[in-house]
Amino acid sequence: MASDETSLEVAPSTFDGRHICAFFNGMDEHYRVLRSFITDGFDRGDKAFHLVDPERREDHLKRLADAGIDVDEATASGQLEVHPWQDGPLHGDHFDQDTWLAGFEDVLQSGPASGYAKTRFLAQMEWALVDMPGIDDMIEFETRVNHVVPKYDNAVICSYDLSKFGASTMMYALRTHPVVIIGGLLHENPFYVDPDQLLAELRQQRPARVGVGTAH
Repeated sequence: MASDETSLEVAPSTFDGRHICAFFNGMDEHYRVLRSFITDGFDRGDKAFHLVDPERREDHLKRLADAGIDVDEATASGQLEVHPWQDGPLHGDHFDQDTWLAGFEDVLQSGPASGYAKTRFLAQMEWALVDMPGIDDMIEFETRVNHVVPKYDNAVICSYDLSKFGASTMMYALRTHPVVIIGGLLHENPFYVDPDQLLAELRQQRPARVGVGTAH
């Protein structure tokens, strides 16, 4: 088991082309475990695209600086982009999974055009708890991401705070990510389901499907 002070330690290439869900108990664990993922990306010259709670953006930038990242320089050069949820899935007055899937793929494609061979995409997933039309399609969106990520040599981590989400959402998160980080360790995920199979299941259940739930 990883100690309470340990950051994730794996070969950098382990993340390439992977769609990863990461489960944490609070933001301190989130930053502790993912510190090496974030800093190694900067050391390797990867682009960093972070999608964060707008109310935590300043705290996020401070934590990056505390990890040794020159936030001002990285932002000015374009290596670091930190965006609020409203710039991504919560843009507009409803969640449109087709629009955000296209926007997500644009992010993965944009690195080479701006001089970065790879992109490390990190999303804080509490946006899925916002009361907005269409938000129940989040699980279907996460499933469709698995048709996009393998086309690019980038790393994508979706971070879930276990204190915020219900058990049913956690199970769907496991079914939609081939790799999982839990307890500070990275694992191949035995609960992952082929996206075409899961999409068929979700669409069949659509009339009765329960949306994303909070923890109780």
